[in-house]
Amino acid sequence: MTIDTLVAGGTVVTADGTYEAAVGIDNGTIVGVGDETALPTADRRVDADGNLVLPGVVDPHTHIAGYNSVDSYESGTAAAAAGGVTTLLTFAWQGWDDGDWTDGTLREAVERHRTDATPLIDCGVHPVITRESRAVLEELSDLVEDGVTSFKMFTTDDIRLSNGFIGEVFRELADLGAVGMVHTEDYSVCERRGEAVRAAPNGASTAAYPRSRPDYAEAMAADSIARVAVAADAKYYGVHTTSEAAADAIAAVRTDGSNVRAETCTHYTVFDESLYGRRGNAAIMSPPLRTPSDIDALFEELRDGVLSVVSTDHVPLPESRKTDGPWWESAFGVNGLQASLPVFHDEAVRNRGLSYPTLVRLLCTAPAQTFGLLRKGRIEPGADADLVVFDPEETHTISADRLHSNADYSIYDGREVTGRVKRTFVRGELVAADGDIVGDPGHGRFLDRSIPDWDEQ
Repeated sequence: MTIDTLVAGGTVVTADGTYEAAVGIDNGTIVGVGDETALPTADRRVDADGNLVLPGVVDPHTHIAGYNSVDSYESGTAAAAAGGVTTLLTFAWQGWDDGDWTDGTLREAVERHRTDATPLIDCGVHPVITRESRAVLEELSDLVEDGVTSFKMFTTDDIRLSNGFIGEVFRELADLGAVGMVHTEDYSVCERRGEAVRAAPNGASTAAYPRSRPDYAEAMAADSIARVAVAADAKYYGVHTTSEAAADAIAAVRTDGSNVRAETCTHYTVFDESLYGRRGNAAIMSPPLRTPSDIDALFEELRDGVLSVVSTDHVPLPESRKTDGPWWESAFGVNGLQASLPVFHDEAVRNRGLSYPTLVRLLCTAPAQTFGLLRKGRIEPGADADLVVFDPEETHTISADRLHSNADYSIYDGREVTGRVKRTFVRGELVAADGDIVGDPGHGRFLDRSIPDWDEQ
């Protein structure tokens, strides 16, 4: 028997351990992991040069080709591939149609993403519910049957939903086994604090921004929504946890942990609120960056499992939409797809002592399992051959000019990190090498996801 590809000469890292091994690939699937001499002969041998061989990163929180994003599927997934991300999930916004809000359906939002898209890596979508109506609840079953198994909601800003309606959504999702995701900040607190901060003597400074969306507003909403989800016996995933207060609120509701999960994002693990004084509006995202002690707390919760995933919340925007005006007029979000793995590796593994299996669990295995991506995030026979050859010792400086996103700036620009993506394979196909794109747009697929079994993790 001859197989397509053998990736050899590296150290394989899984969520369970590290070991010297080769990976055999045939027809896009991993067919064997072990000693090179025990695996079939391959048409192509890829030498990992003593580097780490990781599962492809699974990023469940990105913004591509839609509201608040200047990345197309082509540019966004190119950035992802160069950064070692082989699967991403992005948001399909109900009613958002090429720059205008309409009275659209969730189904229409999903189909807009699938039409004429040419991703380089594999993708899926979370529909975002922006309207309170019975019709929305009636759409959920058919979407889940079609492999769309997670849905996003907001408690704040213009697309906020009431806790009562969110509870009704969770009841429907509980019957279906699907996942509810919620952006949790208390709207009334953010509105009142925003008014007060802007009126304060130093309120025009971007450094004042975090006070307009305080940690207790995040914790209040995180607690309320988690309790609503638990009451419905639904799977709940809290997005972009930023603070010790919010993490504590989630921990208090988790009970056995099976149905309440949460993530944080790379930028919340490496930057504190002092960045607003250095970078101004360019660094504004929602919720805001917090304090150094909050960062320490996030790492404790990542170690303890209260937070189980690290995502990017990649929001690619032109710098002009961030900086042409006062901080309260800035668009929310920062881009991070291409830089996330090296940045998080540098901070989490090299600076804070997390193990490589923990890195893989947080970035690859847990997000895949959480969102029903059964063939992703693993290096074992039967899984998709999504692999990253990663040099853990190479030091380099991130440059916005080298990023493939259509965003024209990066909050990581000029940051020196140790750890670099050397090669990225999606289903056995080399798509990126040394920061350059070598695969063809359209290689990526839109994924039908399974109903996730959260009892497995």
